[in-house]
Amino acid sequence: MFTGIIESVGTLAALEPRGSVVGVVIEAPAIAPGVRIGDSIAVNGTCLTVTRIDAGRLHFDAVHETLDRTALGDQRVGARVNLERAMRADGRLDGHIVQGHVDGTGRVADLARDGDDVRFAVECGPEIARYLVPKGSVAIDGVSLTVVDVSDAGFDVALIPHTLAETNLGDRRLGDRVNLEADVLGKYVVRYLERTRSV
Repeated sequence: MFTGIIESVGTLAALEPRGSVVGVVIEAPAIAPGVRIGDSIAVNGTCLTVTRIDAGRLHFDAVHETLDRTALGDQRVGARVNLERAMRADGRLDGHIVQGHVDGTGRVADLARDGDDVRFAVECGPEIARYLVPKGSVAIDGVSLTVVDVSDAGFDVALIPHTLAETNLGDRRLGDRVNLEADVLGKYVVRYLERTRSV
């Protein structure tokens, strides 16, 4: 489990095709010393397992399904990626409950500046938008954010200067694909209501 509070921004150092998996190598000197093989790390919101650590680099294996169903497959060597280690049981939950199980992807539809703030609009399908509510939570590329407005075609959030400086969301451009994870509590509520209505 994660919180959506990004610990560090790393750099994608390599994508290494190896048969049915692709090796993902990330330069992560800020967090690598505290990571062990087998740890879960959210990489742009996608939960991956560390398979090797060397000289500040974290190695992961990703199946093609992961790369196809998330925006990780769009990333190029040199891209900055959001990193968060799994939350400790005695840690503070500063963001919201993020599982690292990407529900789907959306595309950046608008980046409207209002002084130092940016209104960040994302187009997504109704299968994701149905779980979102104004003032509820959503994770974009692993970053815990508050929904400002939502429609069947997408939603928008407001990004403050700190978020733009401490995550890779400031790198995003119109049309970029981003990973989306709706609040797990919202998903359970929708599922429960659907089941009780059909009884």
